[in-house]
Amino acid sequence: MDLDDLQILEGSKREKARIFIFLLLTFLVEQSMQLSLKHPLHGVVDRVNENGGPYLGLLMTFPDEEDALLYSGLFVPNSDIPWVDFSGRRFNIGTVHGTDVIYVMSGEQRLNAGITVQILLDLFKIQGIVHYGIAGSVNDSLSFGDVSVPKYVAYTSSWKWMESMSEKGHMPKLTFGAYNFPVKGKNLLAMVEFEKEQFFSAGHPMKEVFWLEIDQTWFDIAGMLQDVKLQRCVNETYCLPNTPKVVYGLRGSTADIYLNNAAYREFLFEEFGVSTVDEESDAVVKISRSAGVPCIVFRGVSDLAGGGGNLSSISLVSLAAINAFNVAVEFIRLIGKEKTLKLK
Repeated sequence: MDLDDLQILEGSKREKARIFIFLLLTFLVEQSMQLSLKHPLHGVVDRVNENGGPYLGLLMTFPDEEDALLYSGLFVPNSDIPWVDFSGRRFNIGTVHGTDVIYVMSGEQRLNAGITVQILLDLFKIQGIVHYGIAGSVNDSLSFGDVSVPKYVAYTSSWKWMESMSEKGHMPKLTFGAYNFPVKGKNLLAMVEFEKEQFFSAGHPMKEVFWLEIDQTWFDIAGMLQDVKLQRCVNETYCLPNTPKVVYGLRGSTADIYLNNAAYREFLFEEFGVSTVDEESDAVVKISRSAGVPCIVFRGVSDLAGGGGNLSSISLVSLAAINAFNVAVEFIRLIGKEKTLKLK
C-alpha cells in the first residue's frame, strides 16, 4: 500500500467519523426535544401561558426587595397555579394592580440575574422585564433613599491589563498608583483598560458595546412617576433629613463587586459619569435586549459605596428597597393603564 492509498484510507475514516458525529448530535438534539416535551413541568407551564399573560417579569435579587413586595399586599397570587419551581428558583404567578405578573428572586450578582431572566423569557410569555432593587451611590447628588431610573447601564468589571504605562487605548484606564494611600505613587499592579463586551441580538450581527440603553418607550413612561411618594422614615424615631426623590437619566454600573471604596467610587464617577453601582442591572438589561424585550431598572440608594456619611447604611437597606419597589409598582400600574387604553 503506497502513500496515496493511505491518504485515501485516512480520508475515508475522517468522513465516516464526521457522519457518525453528525448522526450522534442529531440523535441527542431529538432526545433533548423529547425530554423537554416530557418534562413534568411542561403541561404546567403551558397552562400558565394559556390562562394568563402576556406577563410582566418582575425580578429582584435581595430578601429585603422581596419583603417590600410581600408586605405591600399588592401581589395577588394566581388561584390556579400560584408558582412554578424551576432550576432552584420559584416563579410566582399573580397580578399587581390587575396586571399579570411573574415575580422571581434571582439571587445576587450578574450570573444569577442573567440566568433567571433567560429562564423567564424561555418558559413564559413575557412582554417586558421590570427590575428593582438597592444600589450604592457614587454621585454626591444622590442620597439615601433616592431612586435612580438609569438611562444607561454598563458592566465595569471587564478589564485588560496594560503592558506599559505609555500604551494607549480607546476606553478609560485605571492607574492603581494614582489611588495609593496615604499618597499617590508607584504600584506594581500598574494599569488596566476597561473593555467592551460582545452583544448578541436577534436579527443583528454581534457587536461590541459598553453602554446599554434602556428601552425608550418604557423610559418615557417611567418619566411620569416624578410625583411618586417615597418613604423618608425607617421607623417612628429614625427619619432621613430630606425626603427622597426619583431621579431620571443617570448612568448605572454593574460589577460582581460590593463597592465600599472612596477612591474607586470617585474614579467611576469622574471617568464614566456613573451614579449608582450594583451587581445585576447590566445582566438584566443585556438579556432582555438580546431577546428584543423591553426592560426598565429602578434602584434605591442604600449606601454611599465608601463615600462616608453619618447614617448607618445597613439600617437603610429596607428603606431603599421599599422606595425602589414603590416606584416599580407605580410603573406596573401605568403599563396596565396603557394596555387598557390601547384595547379601548
